[in-house]
Amino acid sequence: MSGFKKVASLKALQARSPLCVEIEGKRIALFRLSGQVYALDDLCTHEGGPLSEGVVEGDEVECPWHGARFRITTGELLSPPAYESVRTYKVRVRADDIEMEV
Repeated sequence: MSGFKKVASLKALQARSPLCVEIEGKRIALFRLSGQVYALDDLCTHEGGPLSEGVVEGDEVECPWHGARFRITTGELLSPPAYESVRTYKVRVRADDIEMEV
């Protein structure tokens, strides 16, 4: 059965400063852009670099290991060396809680 589960506090997620959370054994990178919260797999599809440690520019994040770029809002791959997009997840904010669909 799927549903939403609290993964973080909104206060813990600063604009342009990603946050890594673990839920059901998966590492998820949370991003806050223009008042919206986005969630995507924390692992780059190239060699598993931590996207939550990457540089955020606009609505893109750059993998800190080899420079692959992804669109935060969609998970779309924008530049190599990664070879595919990353998965995104539905999130919602309730009061000060960030919840993700699991």
